[in-house]
This record gives sequence, structure tokens and C-alpha cells, in this order.
Amino acid sequence: MPLRLGCIADDFTGGTDVAAALRRAGLRTALVFGVPDAATELPGDCDAAVVALKSRSTPADEAVADSLAAQKWLWSKGAAQIYFKYCSTFDSTARGNIGPVADALLDAAGARTTLLCPASPPNGRTVYQGHLFVHDQLLPDSPLRHHPLNPMTDASLPRLTAAQTPHKVGLIDHATVTRGTGAVRDALLAHEHDGVRHVIADALTDDDLAVLGAASLELPVVTGAAGLAEGLGRAYPTRTGTTHVPVPRTGPAAVLAGSCSARTLEQIARFYAAGLPTHHLDVLAAAAGRDIAAEALAWYDAREPGTPALIYASASPEELAAVQHQLGATAAADQVEQLLGTLAVRLVERGVRRLIVAGGETSGAVTTALGIRTVLVADEADPGVPWTHAVTASGDLALMLKSGNFGAPDLFTRALQETE
Repeated sequence: MPLRLGCIADDFTGGTDVAAALRRAGLRTALVFGVPDAATELPGDCDAAVVALKSRSTPADEAVADSLAAQKWLWSKGAAQIYFKYCSTFDSTARGNIGPVADALLDAAGARTTLLCPASPPNGRTVYQGHLFVHDQLLPDSPLRHHPLNPMTDASLPRLTAAQTPHKVGLIDHATVTRGTGAVRDALLAHEHDGVRHVIADALTDDDLAVLGAASLELPVVTGAAGLAEGLGRAYPTRTGTTHVPVPRTGPAAVLAGSCSARTLEQIARFYAAGLPTHHLDVLAAAAGRDIAAEALAWYDAREPGTPALIYASASPEELAAVQHQLGATAAADQVEQLLGTLAVRLVERGVRRLIVAGGETSGAVTTALGIRTVLVADEADPGVPWTHAVTASGDLALMLKSGNFGAPDLFTRALQETE
């Protein structure tokens, strides 16, 4: 059965976030890591497929090439509509990749106009008058301004988008959205007639996103965060079937964290406060040649058997700045990814069957190291944070890839308890 919707996500945790949203919308959803090739197959009876790339922070030409390859593969699987998913904090500076990738996808599809909306109300991200809010703060006034690779200092989506594309940028305001699907469709047509390619839409609630999704059902390419994807998925006619996906619910458990977001730091602190074993990775010592991975594994082997363990390289903004000052931002990130990818393989070889990974770049490193290409999306532990069913060389794995800023403070402890 051909796909109903194909999605391209610009990082791995963004892929799990949008895959969870599509599953909530009633679509049986598969998640593919990295650019698929001709041999990449999907599990049977999928309504939607998400290709998760590492294109958020790569050079623009590389991000465009990977996205076009993913689009072509999704078309080969029958997807008539393509959704380009980026972060609900629009992690893209004036030199970012959202504009170039969206333009390339539109050009390939022969499309003239697309919708742009990064709102995710359950996670506190809303858009009003074209400005992106995080709860009650404008984006650059929030803790998310400290993103280690793409620090955000502007909340104006029209201004951010215009800096990344030579095409016109427009806005559908909230008053239009509240008038319903017909009003939004009319506004999209009016913008297309005026030569506007990127149409930003306000959204304050999930109901707003449902309106926007229904209005964009006929667009060849749609762009946004997971919230708009869910609204779009719900606009598709229902199909009889099940979205239930079993995941391993028992066995040794571990958490690997590389994200330096405020929420991940809070989740680490909550895990520690619960009396569970935690181990911090010394990135500078690793860069100096010390075998930090071996030390972490020795610590893991010596802990009380059967106890969930957390190994993390996450750091406060001040600590992160100090490490980046000594190593450089790229080298520091590469060091963390190498460490956590190696640890993931060794932990799974030791029998870990429930694994939580925090951070988009970390998730990419872990899935690549484990050789995981395709997973099926299962139940969510928190909005946008689903378990997935993965198959590795060492056996089946319940895998959770968590965006740094997502999940409740007690996510790590609660999610592992729920699978026991």
C-alpha cells in the first residue's frame, strides 16, 4: 500500500517528534535514519514515513542535496505530499538551512507556495503576528537563545525567513486562522497570486493547527514543526488499521545524554536526585587522549546490577562555553558524539534493551553507531517523545530519542518505570 505522506526532518529527534505526531493523527508511521538508498525498505502497511536527516547544522548545499535525495526516495514509495519538518524553535540563523531546503523541495515539486508554521502549543511554542514565542517569552528572551550551534536572537519569522530565501515572504494572521479552513485557503491563493512563496501562519492552539493542516492538504510541500504535521495528518481521510507497535518492556536500561538544554539538565538532576547512578563524561580529558569511554563502561559494570544508569556529557551554558573555548564548537560536538556513539554500542552489547538518548546530534551519533536505519514509532512517554521499536545486531531495542528541550523533568525515571 503506498504512502499517504512523506516527511523530511532536519535532525533525528525532530524525526521522532514528527513521527509521534503523525501516529497521534492515526497514521501508522515508520522512521528512517539518514538518506535512504534503493535498498532501504519500509515496514509493511505504513501510512507515513519520516526520513530523519542531520541537516539542521550542515552546510546548506549538503542539507539541500540530502533533502532532495530523501524527497526522491519518498516519491518512489508513493508519497504524494512532502512535509519538511524543522524545530519548533526555528533553529536557523540568517545563514541557516530552512529557507534553502524549502526552496529546493518546492522547485523539485514544481510548487509555487508553501505554508510555514513552527508552532507546537503543547510544548509552549506559538506564533502570533509572525513572531515565535516560547511560553510567554519571545524566542530570544527564552533559555533557547543558548542553543550551542544555532543560538536564536530574533523572534520575527518573516525576517528570519527573508534572510534565507530570495523569494517573497507573507503572513496569515491569527484573525484569518480563526475564520476557518476556507479563509486560510483563500489567503494562500491570494499570496500565491501575489508571488509569495513562503507563507507564515499564526497559531496559538492545536485547533489552529488543525485548521492550517486541513487548508494545506493540497499543497505539494508543507513546512513546519510537529504540530502542523499532526494537523495535516488528521485532515487525511481515516483508514482502518492499527497504529499499535510493541516495544521491549523489560531488560537493562540506560540513558545517554549529550544535550545541554535547560530541560535535559533538569532531567539529569531529577534522575540523580532519585538516587539512581549517574556518570559524567569529561570531554576535555577525552580530547586529551584519556580513554573516557572505557572508564564509563567500567563504572557501568561496577554499579548495582539491574539499576538504570545515566551517562552524560551535558553541561551548563558556562561549562559548555569553557569547553568550546578550548576545543572549538565543532570539535567539542564531534568529541561528544564519538563518545556517546561508542558507549551506545557497548551498552547494547552488554544487554541494554531500553535506551533513552537526549539530544538531536547525540541521537544521530547513537543510531548511526548502532546501525539502526528504520524503526516503527510506538507510544509516547511525553508529547513529542515516543518510544520506538528498533532492531540491532544484539537484539530488539526499545529506543527513545528525545529532543533536548522536550519532556517533563521526571521523564527519564518515569519512562523507564513505565516499561518495566
